[in-house]
Amino acid sequence: MPKLKSHRGAAKRFKRTGGGRIRRRHALMRHILTSKSRKRKRRLRRSGLVSEADQARTEPLLPY
Repeated sequence: MPKLKSHRGAAKRFKRTGGGRIRRRHALMRHILTSKSRKRKRRLRRSGLVSEADQARTEPLLPY
């Protein structure tokens, strides 16, 4: 069988955890940061996990 190709756009945005879940970054951290509270910006810096519903759509994009 030939190797499967990763979706390069998805590979730059998502990483797999040790348990097989998919890690992602939070949105809304690019601009207009002065109107957001310090606490909110601090929480957005941390990575999140892709939800169960979206995990099924994301997994075929990252075969390895």
